[in-house]
Amino acid sequence: MDISIMIEGQDGLTWARWQRLAAAVEQLGFAGLFRSDHFTNSEPPNKDSLEMVVSLAYLANSTQRIHFGPCVAPVSFRDPIMFARQALALDDLSHGRMILGVGAGWQEREHSMFGYALGDVPTRMARFEEALETITRLLRGTGPVSFSGRFFHLHEAELLPCPQRNGGPPIMIGGNGPKRTLPLVARYADIWNAVFVRPEEFQASSAALDELLRAVGRPPEAVRRTLMTGIFFGNDQAALNVWLDRLRARDTTLAGLPNDEVVARVRAARPVIIGRPEQVREQLATYAAAGVHEIMLQWLDMDDIDGLHALAEVVHSL
Repeated sequence: MDISIMIEGQDGLTWARWQRLAAAVEQLGFAGLFRSDHFTNSEPPNKDSLEMVVSLAYLANSTQRIHFGPCVAPVSFRDPIMFARQALALDDLSHGRMILGVGAGWQEREHSMFGYALGDVPTRMARFEEALETITRLLRGTGPVSFSGRFFHLHEAELLPCPQRNGGPPIMIGGNGPKRTLPLVARYADIWNAVFVRPEEFQASSAALDELLRAVGRPPEAVRRTLMTGIFFGNDQAALNVWLDRLRARDTTLAGLPNDEVVARVRAARPVIIGRPEQVREQLATYAAAGVHEIMLQWLDMDDIDGLHALAEVVHSL
């Protein structure tokens, strides 16, 4: 199982932090570096938020090994036609390391702040399906393509130069929904990215995706299976205690509980990775056994480069 790092770009990302993270993830042997694509968080206060496409251009030019992309770009404000064009350029610049991650959009606050129409759930999903149709026609077509939809339109459109990688960067769709998301994965995606699910839930959804793929005439191996989830990691008990104290501050029901009880309750309540090296190693192995090809660990403290070094040692011991 490949192990990558994912950060929340709207939660204080600056150039200095991004440059440090990129260098560390590249040097420490992680598979990739992913980031969210938001203007701001769903609740105040507003924090620094480095623009996503520009930040990926930096990765394409300053790293040599890791793959990268948004996890994921909302088509509610990220125009899929322009983003497809940008993703092709980023993929060529990085010699085939761009992942084109897209989603429907969900966060009401940023859409209201910047004047983008989010719409109700049916509208979001209809727009998302059209965006995927538009992107795939542009990336996988062999010449000018046309499309007339409710949200997006193409007339004899062609993106040049042609991508160096056949079909351009792989399309990644994030989400767990069995009725809307997984059918779209089966039709359009090269990568399915599940979000915050337990190993047994992942395994069940992956099996359902297998059946959906067969129904549209695609083999199960056509789609890579990935997962994004949170991590609260400490290389020793003192480092872990920092996270446990933060969790106690967020959730008053954890106040006064011993450390092991906090870890047990957090694991029972949320599908996250939590603990010291031996615990994290065991939890990662369980996801690998469930069929996860790559796990993207949400690294909440962007300044904790020492923690990344310690986590890398755990990863390399798997």
